[in-house]
Amino acid sequence: MIEDNKHRQHSLVEDALALITATPLVALGITFYSHAELLTGSTAGLAFLIKYLTEWGFGPVFFVLNLPFYVLAFLRMGWKFTLRTFCAVGLVSVFAELTPQWVSLHQINPVYAALLGGMCMGLGMLMLFRHRASLGGVNILALYLQDRFNIRAGKFQMSVDLVIVLAALLVLPLDKVLLSIGGAAILNLILTLNHKPGRYQGVS
Repeated sequence: MIEDNKHRQHSLVEDALALITATPLVALGITFYSHAELLTGSTAGLAFLIKYLTEWGFGPVFFVLNLPFYVLAFLRMGWKFTLRTFCAVGLVSVFAELTPQWVSLHQINPVYAALLGGMCMGLGMLMLFRHRASLGGVNILALYLQDRFNIRAGKFQMSVDLVIVLAALLVLPLDKVLLSIGGAAILNLILTLNHKPGRYQGVS
């Protein structure tokens, strides 16, 4: 008899391992993008834009930009989701600053950075989504719309990301923006194909 996993509850250990696994993966993708002077969408995209304009560190900017969204997360998604998301954002912010000290990238092909960076961030975000966490900002709104109105989180995220990436035309050369759009498409394709309502039955 096949076990029904419809109501299988993630343990605290499973949620913690997901956070510890997903956030360095996202930070690695961020490191690839930083070295290649690319950017992605969502709140991370805004953090990249501010980083390139001001030379402030990505981690602190990303952490601060997410602060206003925790109110929406708490009101709409509950305190457990908000706490997991706060931890995820904090870990990504820390790992984004530490990874360049741990991994030395003297040269990286921008096309490779866009592809692999998008994959790393997409897989990390997918893992967080499946454990009822996110990277804050637009991700919180995307998850809320999927839960409330059955709007695909990946498709909504892609629409917002394209607007943010296009705004990068004011900051980056056209070729870097086009590569960034390609990377954002890969990231969101991973979410669209794998994060469909009812496909994954584990809950946190």
